[in-house]
Amino acid sequence: MTRLEELREKANKLPLLPGVYIMLDGAGEVIYVGKAKTLKNRVTSYFRGEHLPKVAAMVDKVRDFNVIVASSEFEALVLENSLIKRHQPHYNILLRDDKGYPFLRLDLREEYPRLTMSNHNHRDGARYFGPFGGRGQSQEIIDTLCKALGLATCRRKFPRDIGRERPCLQYQMGACRGWCRADGPGQEEYRRAMDSAVLILEGKSGELTGRLRREMERAAEELRFEEAARLRDRLRAVSALENRQKVIAAAGADTDAVGFVRGPRSCFTVLHYTGGDLAGKDFSLLEDPVETDPEALSALLRQYYANRSTWPRVILLPFAPEDGEEIARWLTETAGRRVSLEVPQRGDRVRFVQAAAVNAREEILRATTAAERRSKTLLWLQQALGLEAFPRRIEAFDISNTGNFGIVAAMTVHVDGRPLKRDYRKFRIRDTKTQDDYASMREVIARRFREYLEGDGKFAQLPDLLFIDGGAEHAQAAQGVLEELKLAVPVFGMVKDNRHRTRALVTPQGREVGIQANPAAFALVGRIQEETHRFAIEYHRKLRDGVTGSELDRIPGVGDKRRNQLLRRFGSVKAVREAALEELEQAVPRNTARAVFQYFHGEEEKACE
Repeated sequence: MTRLEELREKANKLPLLPGVYIMLDGAGEVIYVGKAKTLKNRVTSYFRGEHLPKVAAMVDKVRDFNVIVASSEFEALVLENSLIKRHQPHYNILLRDDKGYPFLRLDLREEYPRLTMSNHNHRDGARYFGPFGGRGQSQEIIDTLCKALGLATCRRKFPRDIGRERPCLQYQMGACRGWCRADGPGQEEYRRAMDSAVLILEGKSGELTGRLRREMERAAEELRFEEAARLRDRLRAVSALENRQKVIAAAGADTDAVGFVRGPRSCFTVLHYTGGDLAGKDFSLLEDPVETDPEALSALLRQYYANRSTWPRVILLPFAPEDGEEIARWLTETAGRRVSLEVPQRGDRVRFVQAAAVNAREEILRATTAAERRSKTLLWLQQALGLEAFPRRIEAFDISNTGNFGIVAAMTVHVDGRPLKRDYRKFRIRDTKTQDDYASMREVIARRFREYLEGDGKFAQLPDLLFIDGGAEHAQAAQGVLEELKLAVPVFGMVKDNRHRTRALVTPQGREVGIQANPAAFALVGRIQEETHRFAIEYHRKLRDGVTGSELDRIPGVGDKRRNQLLRRFGSVKAVREAALEELEQAVPRNTARAVFQYFHGEEEKACE
């Protein structure tokens, strides 16, 4: 019995009930998750008849499947959402990673809450707004709101720091209302200002300006002219903010228009409208999905709105998605109020949907042009480096350390010339205890490719090209490991000039390949090297701060200099803790050594005395 016959026989035994099916490859990895009104009919359809090329490619990799029976189609929809988010299957349609699209977080349970950025909506009881278009844009929104409403942007903590120091320059410039002053506005007034910020972030700035105008007029009638002048200034600031910050209004849009267009790549676009005016736009470029258009639109709507903190009242669609009623019910339950899905037939709403489709096509056109440029750059690299295969997947490695402390490595992945961040990996060096970049590189390359040979899902794919940060010796170290493992992957070192810019690529044998003659290739390799270095440094810094910040920084008299001296000498906080007083005195001045020893062995030292 063939594989397809076995799978078809298993599928024929499934119940005629709604549920979720999970397709598995030969390594047991989840490659596709789908839902069905009738499990038996849907799953058996994969194992009979002809399919479109991408569906056929997916079916060709299926070696088994599991199912979860649901009590209703709605439960199946929610369960499918959860499983796709957990497994990120290769063949499911997936919106791009939203790590670069932060939320604004506001915890109104605090005495003096502040707006901060968060990469995720943690459902922790705080208010979240967004996500917005990037960290720079999000910070601009925070800064603009604080300036318009006179909120603090300093590092002082309230009420702890009220009255401790003189107000800073922001207060002198009129950008802050001086919440740190002992005779300042107070907590009640701070709350009112923060309530105003919430109204703006909810897209209700019209409601706020109306309230401010009424308060200003009342204050003037009661001859409270200073209060009236202050309210007038706030009204002007909020009005100016409303005119400049359309992206804020997008968070509280009352209508979203959706576009979904297939092309060389597919594009999902959402235009946000507030009061009939365009307030913002989001889009995601996608590989051509295996799903039909109604199935794809259903999956995209659920993924997109699961990552939001506010929801429109109406979502306008180009065509009906699969399970439209269940999606509307899910959105209504999530938002806590009615959210409707509509496929408009006439009027302005049709034009909104048409505009979304036009934007989707433009993004595909723009991306296709950029993709063609990247493809030409990679083709040039293939020819210049003498590669047999087109370098579609490039992996790059870098080592980061401070002396013998916290030696780490980072691996970045670029596919078709673009970073694939979900495949990035961090390594903490285990076998090399001293500063030896070559030994560290051999260890991390061995770990990465041994796990590939063992069928580890994280490293299931071989790269077409390997870049190593460093010269020929670094590339030689990586090449030696690959030869031991009997793997043929081209390896090149990335060499920097004396200004720390990528100058050339070098083979393990020391032959340099100049890339400066091709500006696009020079820029691509430079970006890969800088991105890998950044990723390694961030991990090392996080590791260092996590270790040192918890212990050594708490000791009186131990600053950055003495902390680093101790870590260079002993390698870890644990070794510092276990060191004798005489050993500590060899690393740092006697007073500091005694303070460190006293911190870890207070009673023991007294006994010795």
